Amino acid sequence: MQFTQLVALALALATSEAAHQGFNYGNTKSDGSAKSQSDFQSEFSTAKNLVGTSGFTSARLYTMIQGGTANTPISAIPAAVAEETSLLLGLWASGGNFANEIAALKAAIADYGDDLAKLVVGISVGSEDLYRNSVDGVKAKAGLGANPDEIVSYINQVRSTIAGTKLSGAPIGHVDTWTAWVNGSNSAVIDACDWLGFDGYPYFQNTMANSISDAKALFDDSVAKTEAVAKGKEVWITETGWPVSGKTENLAVANLANAKTYWDEVGCPLFGKTNTWWYMLQDANPVTPNPSFGIVGSTLSTTPLFDLSCSASSSSAAASSTALPSASSVAGGKASGFATAAASSGAAGSAKPTFTVGKGPGASYNGTGSWNSTSSARPSSSAISGSSSGSSSSGSSGSSGSGASGQSSSSTGSSSAPSTSNILSNAASGLSGSIFGAVVAVCLALAAL
Repeated sequence: MQFTQLVALALALATSEAAHQGFNYGNTKSDGSAKSQSDFQSEFSTAKNLVGTSGFTSARLYTMIQGGTANTPISAIPAAVAEETSLLLGLWASGGNFANEIAALKAAIADYGDDLAKLVVGISVGSEDLYRNSVDGVKAKAGLGANPDEIVSYINQVRSTIAGTKLSGAPIGHVDTWTAWVNGSNSAVIDACDWLGFDGYPYFQNTMANSISDAKALFDDSVAKTEAVAKGKEVWITETGWPVSGKTENLAVANLANAKTYWDEVGCPLFGKTNTWWYMLQDANPVTPNPSFGIVGSTLSTTPLFDLSCSASSSSAAASSTALPSASSVAGGKASGFATAAASSGAAGSAKPTFTVGKGPGASYNGTGSWNSTSSARPSSSAISGSSSGSSSSGSSGSSGSGASGQSSSSTGSSSAPSTSNILSNAASGLSGSIFGAVVAVCLALAAL
């Protein structure tokens, strides 16, 4: 019994560390000025040391290009290397300047090599491009988007670019709204992806009952709809959050109390279990957008605007939520620097309209933020809701496994306890990251018996 309990504890520890969690980071400040390496480094350090929480050690980027340049790699990369912050790389796919994104990606691989590879969680080709090109996006004046065939072409270009490089095993996906994902005309993009990125904001669902008390139900509903069309591929939460200030959207009130409630009810059940990038750490520097989603104010500080601790009730919700994968399905290790986890599925449902305001590589929600000078596109929009599980493993072709086929070996074991010889064999085979640490802990505990 004691041995079984030790193994269960080790797997639980590994599971809690298997998923990545962090924030979204634009390449400019809220006034449109470009961020420097020191700016990114300060943000990454702050995220890691936030009072009341831990584990925010990942960064999702919108573009590979440093603000104010044509195709110089974004300075978030050396900042991430310095701060040991994992990266969901992003290439901006609207506006017709994708060649510059590819050039920056090539340069980043050449410049940073292994230092970059060990941090990369995945690569996102585009962000909400399909939504912006949809009827809803055009109606909302969301900006220039891209057609599904364009996104597929860009994904193929990225696969060719990373083939044979240090990033050859990086899983590639696309980020969009749930309304875009459930639109059958975009199914070719799902086919081309290793994982689906989901941007979700119940706050913006302003044709429905969208008070803070409705937010979790709206979020979970959209999660299920996205997972139902994902063809077994993993769904990552690439953006979600609730504004700390700003205008009211129907019944959705932007204030600190509601931001805290959303963090507790939506965020806490996801953190540590599902790859999640929250929107966002700071957006009020030097000016405050309307609405403002930053969990810290105009001064970068490890002291947040509201309590980030997750209550026991939030933890219980995580265990019971049908939108989340089981512990056994999430448990996984790392291979070649790319995280592994597994997917869950949800019930089908009809799509509802998306209502959004402007946001692009600068990550500004006020619709007036400065745009990356390399692109003629207007800022993108943000979307409704979504969720689910972490990403799959690496592979030499750059097209990693998804869904059941992409699960790590540690997630498919039997219910019986493994033998000591199996544990030691796994350790010897080179398992890395939290799984290896957990196994070593088990072995040490056994030695002490």
